[in-house]
Amino acid sequence: DELLTKDDVQGTEFWAEAKAKDPSLVDDLRVHKPYIDAVHYASPFHAGGRMRRVTEVIDCWYDSGAMPFAQWGYPHKNQEAFASQFPADFISEALDQTRGWFYSQLAISTMLFGNLKKPPYAPAETQQRAYPHPFANCIVLGLMLAEWYESKDGKERFLTEEEAKASLGTDYVSKTGKMSKSLRNYRSPNEIFDRFGADALRWYFYANQPPWNSIVYSERAIRDSIPEFILRLWNVFSFFTIYAEIDGFAGPAQGLGQLGDLQLTPDDLAMCADYRPASERSELDRWMLSELSIAVEASIEAMDRYDSYGTCQILNELVEGLSNWFVRRSRSRYWAEDKRSQDKLDAYWTLYESMLTIAKLIAPFTPFLAESLWKHLTQCIEGQVRQSVHLCDYPKPTDWIDKSLGEQMKLLREIASLGRAARMDAKLKVRQPLALVEVTLADGRHQAWLEAHAEILREELNVKEIRYTSGSSHYIEYQVQPNFRKLGPKLGTLLPKVKQALGKANGADLLSEMTENGVIRLACDDQIVLLDGEDIQVRLTAKAGWAASQGKACVVVLSTSLTEELIREGIANDIERAVQDLRKKLQCRFTDRIAIQIVSGDSLVRTAIEEHKHILKNETLAVAFDVVDASSQTDLHLVKIGEYELSIGLTVQS
Repeated sequence: DELLTKDDVQGTEFWAEAKAKDPSLVDDLRVHKPYIDAVHYASPFHAGGRMRRVTEVIDCWYDSGAMPFAQWGYPHKNQEAFASQFPADFISEALDQTRGWFYSQLAISTMLFGNLKKPPYAPAETQQRAYPHPFANCIVLGLMLAEWYESKDGKERFLTEEEAKASLGTDYVSKTGKMSKSLRNYRSPNEIFDRFGADALRWYFYANQPPWNSIVYSERAIRDSIPEFILRLWNVFSFFTIYAEIDGFAGPAQGLGQLGDLQLTPDDLAMCADYRPASERSELDRWMLSELSIAVEASIEAMDRYDSYGTCQILNELVEGLSNWFVRRSRSRYWAEDKRSQDKLDAYWTLYESMLTIAKLIAPFTPFLAESLWKHLTQCIEGQVRQSVHLCDYPKPTDWIDKSLGEQMKLLREIASLGRAARMDAKLKVRQPLALVEVTLADGRHQAWLEAHAEILREELNVKEIRYTSGSSHYIEYQVQPNFRKLGPKLGTLLPKVKQALGKANGADLLSEMTENGVIRLACDDQIVLLDGEDIQVRLTAKAGWAASQGKACVVVLSTSLTEELIREGIANDIERAVQDLRKKLQCRFTDRIAIQIVSGDSLVRTAIEEHKHILKNETLAVAFDVVDASSQTDLHLVKIGEYELSIGLTVQS
């Protein structure tokens, strides 16, 4: 319409003729090729000249590539503003922009500055960068791929295999390709948000793979990633709120005072009543606060490198340590009867401070979860702190970092993890006590510390005795085999003889030689073959009556032989677990006292309960824990423990 108001407009008949021939043409088409190319009008700039449309338009990615310069009108104006913003600190787009935006920026920058040692007006801090690069950091994202199912003729398409089976039986094929609006091979984002939540999808993208890897979208993978981090952190928060309410722990509401616009940093918390510095707390508290500060430091370093994936691995490890070590090892502290004991208060403060800092650390990745944690944790001092976690500064590391303690606790946790793995291989439940665990350390620096913390390992591995050894254990054997994929091309026909020689040699001696010299010297057919660590594969096997597992820092060997005494203790532990499960099922409160009646005619079960009655009562909050031949209770619950069946009656005491 604006064009038609120009002087001496001609060429509009081309559209009129096309419309007359085909009335179905919509009027919007008159501004598109080829009709618009026929329109011209008198030039306001040159007498007798005509204004015509330029028939070819440059690739739109040229426009985007010119953005760093054109947005400022550079070089005709705003030179100083341009200099302060060039080059960009960071850009990001997907792999398909390698020949688009990434290239066009670089090409235009090269045309402008390629002959200069540095671009004009560049601020001092950027002059050391190599030009003509228009960006300092570029994160190339992988493509988002979809998996779908379609009929073999391609006419019907389904997003799930269940849908395809229901409609097509077996007459369908699986396809994988780039998500596309035209193919409609994707689910609506709102559907994903409603089912899993926005944070779950964000965490899946950030934490499951480096951003430059292409990824096949999978709802199952999103669902599976939730328990590993989001649910684990929420369970820690839930644990804290339940017991804090029971004990009346109010966190910073206890003596914080009216101090204005706080972000609840460690300095702020130090003003609170009952808050002690890390140096005065227990070793477990000091370890947790040290790990927290190390994670803050590492997260900042990774984020400064634009390494979102690396940051998520740090946060995942931090939350795993908080949940599976600090909280689990501190349960007895939270369950202690004295609500005002300093050790219990320290445990609460350490957990509170950790969750508060984690809420800030995860804010860029899971913003809704972070905000929810912040709101709940600061509810007691609402109005005295920042309204949102997203208005807070990113955390800073504290002075409390104890790397030696971190190394020691990491080794202890590895021993515990390997011991549980050995149990699993031997199909022995964690609740079944064992007589002995033997630990062989690759480095004995921390052995004295480990020996001083033997009680922790005894609890973690449920064993009676721990021994530390040097050298090879008597209860394991090593089988050294050739890495066929690596050695096949290298040795050719000599490979079978190398395999035979390795099989005859003592595996432990071969490993010692590898540790000392970095290679194994093997005699085969009057020649010496040198094998390095990549040329061989080592298998660890335990001798009869033992189970073993090997890690980077140690080998853990468990005795799997069971005495009658150990079996009875294992039965008692299983009964305790059954009662705890029954408490949950009957929705008992955490503080409810109960009375237990167990109906069982098996003498072994009865003896096991009598021997461990005191522990069973304490652990289940039972005022009575009796074994009877028959019960007057009608509401009995049948439980199977190994090969034994028993009935449990539970009564809540007023």
